[in-house]
Amino acid sequence: SASLQYGLVFDAGSTHTALYIYQWPADKENGTGIVSQVEACAVSGPGISSYADNPALAGASLKPCLDKAMTIVPAKLQRETPTYLGATAGMRLLREQNSTKAERVFAEVARAIRQYPVDFRGAQILTGNEEGTFGWITVNYLLETLVKFSFAEKWEHPQATEVLGALDLGGASTQITFQPGGTIEDRNTSVLLRLYGTNYSLYTHSYLCYGQTQALKMLLAALCEGSSSPQRVSHPCYPKGYQENVTAAALYDSPCVPTPSTGSSAQVFTVTGTGDPAACKTAIEKLFNFSCGAHRTCGFNGIYQPPVRGQFFAFSGFYYTFHFLNLTGQQSLGHVNSTIWAFCNNTWKELVEDFPQETERLHMYCSIAVYILTLLLDGYKFDEHTWSAIHFDKKAANTDIGWTLGFMLNLTNMIPSEALVHVKGQQPGLWASAIFFIAL
Repeated sequence: SASLQYGLVFDAGSTHTALYIYQWPADKENGTGIVSQVEACAVSGPGISSYADNPALAGASLKPCLDKAMTIVPAKLQRETPTYLGATAGMRLLREQNSTKAERVFAEVARAIRQYPVDFRGAQILTGNEEGTFGWITVNYLLETLVKFSFAEKWEHPQATEVLGALDLGGASTQITFQPGGTIEDRNTSVLLRLYGTNYSLYTHSYLCYGQTQALKMLLAALCEGSSSPQRVSHPCYPKGYQENVTAAALYDSPCVPTPSTGSSAQVFTVTGTGDPAACKTAIEKLFNFSCGAHRTCGFNGIYQPPVRGQFFAFSGFYYTFHFLNLTGQQSLGHVNSTIWAFCNNTWKELVEDFPQETERLHMYCSIAVYILTLLLDGYKFDEHTWSAIHFDKKAANTDIGWTLGFMLNLTNMIPSEALVHVKGQQPGLWASAIFFIAL
């Protein structure tokens, strides 16, 4: 382990936090294809933004994962282990709502991490563009489209390889990042990168409030406000026979869902599922504005977006819901549509019998699946021809796909802006062993 180096990155999302532990050979600080994920530790409890009224608990929640990291990183390497915390859309929303509370959460989180013998380099809120860009770097780094170790024992830019786009769906935001075919007309959505001696002009945009948790809140709020009865609400995306009570305080606790002028926070809505996929799709479509205006290509809500191009990796929330529905195997759009439609037609009793282990989230899978389809097809403008270019996955090269690896590679300067010099791909001992076995 003396020849290894480690890095720790907390992904502080809107619904949960995870710690990723990475390692790489210490003598290849500027190499690539060599950073591997050792461990991912899920922090118990909700995202750190949920501790706005009790920030000390946000710091305390990280300690079990930090304790675990200290058993993995050798003691003599801990003080030189770069450690970061990046927060995404949940903390962006809290900062919008109450910047003082956001600062207190960050102070407690930093205090907790500083109690450990690591090289803590700060906690920060990523912008939506950073989150999209670092996710794109992670995907392309792991799939070796940026640089590859060749048979000639050189790190080379793969000539025939196209970079992949990245589609990310979190709890509070969603990101799309890809290399378009032409020039990017809106510089707010443009990112220029120079990696391994190659320039990349990327389109990226993050839609705050359109992550799955906040989108479902917006949907429920719209159904409550459109209901003829102030207390009883029909939900077409929930299965028939399902019922739950929701307080106004819990529903209207986010900047994504403006509190209506009438009604009190103590009000309770009784939400009853009707299991109607057609009505569900219509209700979800109303969350978006799909019109683009004259002479302009756009995603939704008037945001400029060039036409999608190339292959895409869809991860995070895109993957988990489609994995549950067994739709991550490159099935046709027609098959995906019919599977989701059939699932949404199940009653609550049928679903509980078929999926007894999934009762906590089971009532939401129809809504999320219809939302994902609407977002990808009507929002991001994929169609039956480009649908086959989307690959739903959570890992590449045994490493979780997300923004954390790209973030760490960037901040530890492991992605040089120029081409790499000739380096060996393996340690000499490994080459000797390989030759011995070949000879044997």
